[in-house]
Amino acid sequence: MSAKSTAGAEARARIRAGASEPTSGMAPGLVQANLISVPADWAFDVLLFTQRNPKPCPVIDVLEPGQVESGLAPGSDLRTDIPGYRIWENGQLTGEVTDATHAWEEHPNLVSFLIGCSFTFENGLTEAGIPIRHQDAGRNVPMYRTSTACAPAGRISGDMVVSMRPIPAAQVAEAVRITDRFPAVHGAPVHIGEPAQIGITDLSTPDFGDAPAIADGDIPVFWACGVTPQAAVQASGVPFAITHSPGKMFITDEPEDTYRR
Repeated sequence: MSAKSTAGAEARARIRAGASEPTSGMAPGLVQANLISVPADWAFDVLLFTQRNPKPCPVIDVLEPGQVESGLAPGSDLRTDIPGYRIWENGQLTGEVTDATHAWEEHPNLVSFLIGCSFTFENGLTEAGIPIRHQDAGRNVPMYRTSTACAPAGRISGDMVVSMRPIPAAQVAEAVRITDRFPAVHGAPVHIGEPAQIGITDLSTPDFGDAPAIADGDIPVFWACGVTPQAAVQASGVPFAITHSPGKMFITDEPEDTYRR
């Protein structure tokens, strides 16, 4: 086992034992993923939605009905290895738990999708000397619903969610260049600058995550976010779903270079 895969296994073991903090900066250099699990009869709709909206929903793994171990992390268990889960019924958030085993037992035919997460490319930003403000402040990344509609697919529709990182103005171009090399984890930003242009009225009150830490001279930079399927679950009234809690990801054993172009 390589040092990086060992780091992934150790991170998942710590989470399985009860660690519940956001995963930004955890196991740097490894690919992280968002989760959405739905009953098998909704799986095609979700798959079609992700294919039509690859920027916010870049799929890196799909598990068969009832499967809970991802091939991206041998020995893993999707029911226990994420720091926080959300339970959805008929489009409504009905619970948040740190162990989703019971919910899986009640819905044994769930099909799970792992969607690339922008936490993966934060290591590249750090290596380039670009500050990650939410990490420095000990906060979760801020995430916002936008007015940008995703392409509908079958019974699924909804607006894009974005994550925001304040970047020093002189380093924005470098941040774009670095993240563009990671299309499987959202790639380059979808918007830079004025938040109102994408329907965000108040940066200080994100829809998910924590309030941003913004320094003088920072520019708000927005990346498509894997919380988008949760907005779609809500908008579409999906009868049942399990997702990760925003900012709390599944850590794989895959090195970030696997998805760097």
